[in-house]
Amino acid sequence: MDGTTTAAITPQEVERRVAEIKAYMPRTYQAIQAKAAEIGRDAYAHVRHGLAGAPNRFYAIEAGRVMGTPFDLPNVAPELARLIVQFGCEFMIMWAPTAQKGGPDGTH
Repeated sequence: MDGTTTAAITPQEVERRVAEIKAYMPRTYQAIQAKAAEIGRDAYAHVRHGLAGAPNRFYAIEAGRVMGTPFDLPNVAPELARLIVQFGCEFMIMWAPTAQKGGPDGTH
């Protein structure tokens, strides 16, 4: 973990956002638990860093709610926008490249 956070977002606000995910974003919460089963507690750290404002860690959309911080890696935002417009988006979750198990591209 690189420890990147945004000072403007308090730990209490991060906890409030975690509670909102648990209460209103069941598919996202289930995906977080699945990622934790796959890679361990680092999954929760990625979520908390993303909720605190760190880009490229965690970003989720479910039923009109958006949590986390958008990714600013090259070509990610334009490609994501194209896919959302083309196919719609009821549920989407993005994880940091370092949260992928297996090869650097997430392959097993």
